[in-house]
Amino acid sequence: MTAAAELDLLRLTRSEQVEHLRRKIASVSGKVGQAHRGAPRSPGVVPAREALLEPPETLVEVLPEGLPTTLPRGSVAVAAGARSLSLGMVAAVTAAGGHAAIIGQPDVGLLAAVEMGADLSRLAVIPDPGADPVEVAAVLMDGMDLVVLGLGGRSVPPSRARVMVARARQKGCTLLVTDGEWQGASARLEARVSGYEVAGAGEDVPMPGRGRISRVRLAMRARGRGIGSACAVGG
Repeated sequence: MTAAAELDLLRLTRSEQVEHLRRKIASVSGKVGQAHRGAPRSPGVVPAREALLEPPETLVEVLPEGLPTTLPRGSVAVAAGARSLSLGMVAAVTAAGGHAAIIGQPDVGLLAAVEMGADLSRLAVIPDPGADPVEVAAVLMDGMDLVVLGLGGRSVPPSRARVMVARARQKGCTLLVTDGEWQGASARLEARVSGYEVAGAGEDVPMPGRGRISRVRLAMRARGRGIGSACAVGG
């Protein structure tokens, strides 16, 4: 959204803001209010073993090593640490034909996401969701496969978190929460950058000051149900 659009959004009432966001995402994805994958889902009936992350084989070499690949669709996870984790998940989802949204991260590195293979035409970015980013996320769940929600240091009450968990399950949308307190998540992920792969530094031995980062290695700690990590590629 542009700065002018953000200013106009702040002038609207809460109901007008919600309707504006619905129209905005409808224009981006063409699927708000429609079920995922074309077939209608019954509330609460999302296959427990249906994985969210199914990156194309062509992306295996550029996605962060250690990216979780079996985070179930319709689950809620809390992520901490390196932002390469959430960007890699966005890249995997959009490159595979899904739709994603990033909320409340005004400094998000879209270039890094593109280098991981993200399809920006399938990505909605709401850098300033206003005073209630959780409500914005609830709206976007209706048309997305993955929503990355930056809380900006906020704490979400358990009662509201339970409502969002139920909505994520019903809509088949995975919610990845960052930068805040959230109770009741089915998984907690912590990632830190443990190394890099450099391209173009030299034929045999990398040379300091030369080349570019072609891939990030993540050291992952994961707790929760249905979590699995990608196998290491290239060492």
